[in-house]
Amino acid sequence: MASLDFELEKYKFRKFYDKNLSLIQATQDRYISTIEKLIEQLDVGEVTKIEGRIKDKEECIKKFQRKYQGKLEADEKPYRIKDYLSDLIGIRIVCLYEDQISVVSDVLKSHFRIIEVTDKIAAVESTEDLFGYKGLHMDLVPVQAEGASPRLQEFPFEVQIRSLIQDAWSVLDHKIKYKKSIPNNLKRRINVLSALFELADREFKEIRNATMELLQQATADPIGDSLSDSNGNGEIHQAGKGKGINVFNFLRVAGHFFKDFVFEDYKVDNFVQDILKQNRDFERADLHKSLIENLKTVKEYRTQFLLQNPENTFSPYTSIRHCLYKYDRETFGRILSRGAREHFEEWLEDVGGRDHH
Repeated sequence: MASLDFELEKYKFRKFYDKNLSLIQATQDRYISTIEKLIEQLDVGEVTKIEGRIKDKEECIKKFQRKYQGKLEADEKPYRIKDYLSDLIGIRIVCLYEDQISVVSDVLKSHFRIIEVTDKIAAVESTEDLFGYKGLHMDLVPVQAEGASPRLQEFPFEVQIRSLIQDAWSVLDHKIKYKKSIPNNLKRRINVLSALFELADREFKEIRNATMELLQQATADPIGDSLSDSNGNGEIHQAGKGKGINVFNFLRVAGHFFKDFVFEDYKVDNFVQDILKQNRDFERADLHKSLIENLKTVKEYRTQFLLQNPENTFSPYTSIRHCLYKYDRETFGRILSRGAREHFEEWLEDVGGRDHH
């Protein structure tokens, strides 16, 4: 029963908290599991962290006292402390990019009932006090099934949704004590830092968008100069010209010739950089042509090499290096080590001599 006796209500709240702590913890875990499944099913993009916390009971009492007690008692309105705590359970969701925040928010709004939404991003950006952490706060409660027992009434919970950069800023921001009382010159420095974090957030998003455009372009474009080179009819068109080699179109071409091989991201990046060190104007069409013209020969060499050197390996990267070397010895003279280059040249000379006879 609600009352206006603060000491009594504190006692009752502490008793409620201690009695239900294990249930509150289990409820938090269930909420996190539900949110993880929703985010996975609806493909909202990569989320780096979903974590929860149970608010300390004394902190709960302090928050109630700070925000609600005075007005309730002035209005002579009886209360129970637990009825005014929407963040007893707190869940933090950290996305890679800022524009994922609204997507995650929409997912949660469609599956939970909203108590309150606080847009910390808009609040901070509309004031001169820029040094505050940004993010979206939502107080939610599961939609209660019709006819459910009051004993199974769900606990409300607060969700904080932030980008990775916003989360990093909030961690640092909390370490700065007495922010509103520090001298103006230090405030300005904090504001500069805040702006840099915001710029980083925006730039990461723009880089992601540009990267996706490159990937989509590489996927949509023809593999090389010729759509029928591999069939040997010699028909040529120039669709692939003018497109410098990059990791995306490298994967498009190499994946066509080595379908069963998994090209790891960091190795592809290093390999493409190695190609560009030899020839910064190298194009995707050049890579395609070098493989079309030389891969059959290199495969024959690979077979012979592995028979003679069964302890060695000869990966698709090694095959591509040999194709590039044979394609343009002058430009790609250093794409192979000295020993590998000399061994390959000896084999080519031997094969050429036998073919001639």
